[in-house]
Amino acid sequence: MAIALFLSVLLIAACGLIYELIAGTLASYLLGDSILQFSTVIGAYLFAMGVGSWLSRFIGKGLVQRFITIELLVGLVGGFSSSILFLAFAYTQAFRFVLYLLVIIVGILVGLEIPLLMRILKDRFQFRDLVAHVLTFDYLGALGASLLFPLVLVPKLGLVRGALLFGIVNAAVALWSTWLFREQLPRHQGLRVLCALVLLALGGGMFSADYVMAAADENLYSDEIILSRQTRYQRIVLTRWKDDIRLFLSSHLQFSSRDEYRYHEGLVHPVLAALPTARRVLVLGGGDGLAAREILKYPHIEQVTLVDLDPEMTSLFSTHGYLKQLNAGSLTNPRMRVINADAFVWLEQSRDLFDAVIIDFPDPTNFSLGKLYTTAFYRLLGHHLSQSGFFVVQSTSPLFARQSFWCIVETLKAAQFQTFPYHVYVPSFGEWGFVIAGRQPWHPPVTLPAGLRYLTVSNLPTLFDFPLDMTAVTAEPNRLNDQALVRYYEEDWKKLTH
Repeated sequence: MAIALFLSVLLIAACGLIYELIAGTLASYLLGDSILQFSTVIGAYLFAMGVGSWLSRFIGKGLVQRFITIELLVGLVGGFSSSILFLAFAYTQAFRFVLYLLVIIVGILVGLEIPLLMRILKDRFQFRDLVAHVLTFDYLGALGASLLFPLVLVPKLGLVRGALLFGIVNAAVALWSTWLFREQLPRHQGLRVLCALVLLALGGGMFSADYVMAAADENLYSDEIILSRQTRYQRIVLTRWKDDIRLFLSSHLQFSSRDEYRYHEGLVHPVLAALPTARRVLVLGGGDGLAAREILKYPHIEQVTLVDLDPEMTSLFSTHGYLKQLNAGSLTNPRMRVINADAFVWLEQSRDLFDAVIIDFPDPTNFSLGKLYTTAFYRLLGHHLSQSGFFVVQSTSPLFARQSFWCIVETLKAAQFQTFPYHVYVPSFGEWGFVIAGRQPWHPPVTLPAGLRYLTVSNLPTLFDFPLDMTAVTAEPNRLNDQALVRYYEEDWKKLTH
C-alpha cells in the first residue's frame, strides 16, 4: 500500500514537470529567445504552484474526492495543453495569453496535489516520515521527467502526443486512487466513470494528434504540406506549390527550391573558388546537403565533413527521393563524412584541420544558436583552419537585420580575423548577407566551376558593394557571456512587424 501511494507521488511529480517543459519548449520553438521563454514559463509555473499550495488550506472536507478531481483536471488541461497552444499559434493572435493562462491553471492544480495528498496520508505515517517520503518521491519524479523529456518523449512521441500521454498518467493515478482510498470514498463508482471518460478523451486525443497538427500546420503554411516531422531539436515542415518546395525549421523558412541555388552558390563559391589548393572542407550546419552539393563541384576537394546537430535532418535529405535529387545525392557521396553532433562540442573534441569552412547555421533567433556566432566559437574554429584557409558565415539580412549583420562582422574582427562582407539577392528572402573571414586578405577568384546558374566572375565583385541602406552601423561583438547578437536580431526583425 505504501509503495503504491508513493509511486503515485512520483508519477504526479513527473507529469507536472513534463507540462512545464512542454510549455517552455513550445514557447521557444514558436517565439524564439529560449532563455526568456523558459525563464518566464518556469517563473509563472512556480508562482502558480505557490498559489495552489496556499489555496489547498481552504479545502476542508472530501479530501480524497477533491484530490481525484484535481488529478483529472490536471490530466485534461495538461494533456491537451500542447494541442491548444499549437492551434492558438496558428489561428489566433493571443498565443502568449493562452500560453500563460495554461501555465497558471496547470501550476495551480499541480500546487494543490501534494498538500492534499499529505493531508490524506497524515494519519497513516508519522509526520517526519511522511514529509521525507513524499518529497523524496516528488524529486525522483522530477528527475525521471527531466531525463525522459529530451531522450524519449520529444523524439519518439512529439510534443502533442507526449503531453497527452502524461495526461493519461494523471487520469490513471486518479482512477488508481479510487481503489487506494475506497474506504474514504462514499460514491467511488461515479468517480470511476468520470475517470474512464477522461481517459477516453485523452486516448481520443492521442488518436487524433496528427489531425490537430495538420490543422495547425495548414493555417501556418499557405502551401500544401508534404512532410511534417517533430524531431528532438526542431519541427521540420516541407511545403509544395507547383514546382516550388520549401523547407521550414520551427516555422522559419530555410530555402525555396526555386531560388536556393542563388543562396548556396553565394555561400560556397566565393571562398572555395579562391582556394584552388583546398583538399579538406568542413560544413557546419547545412544538413540539407545543398551547400555540400556546391562544394562537390570541385574535383580537387578530397573530403567534405558535415557536422549537423539533427540526425533526422541529414537522414531525410539522404533518403527522400525529391530532396536527394535536389542536393544531387551529396550526403551519400563517397567524399562526404556526415557527423551528427553539436558543432561547438565537436570542434572542442576534434583535432582535424581544414582548408575551408562553410558555416550554414540558422539565424540566431535564440541563445542556443547565438553561441555559434560568438567570439569564443570563432576562435575555436580558428584552431581547425589552415593558415592560408578561409571560412564563410551565413549572416542574416544586411537590409532587414542590419545591426545583426554588422554585429557578426564585428564579432569576427574581435576574434582576430580579417573580414570580407558581401550580400546576395535571393527572391525568397530578399537581400541576404555573408562574411568571409581569414588570417590574410581575400582576393576574388579568377575562375568559377562550370554549371553555375547565378554567379559569374564578372558579377562576383559587385556582391561586396553595399548600398547606403546596408552599409556598416555600430554594433557590439557577440560574446558567449553577453550575446548582443540575439538582442539585435530580435529588435531588427521586430521593426518589420510594427
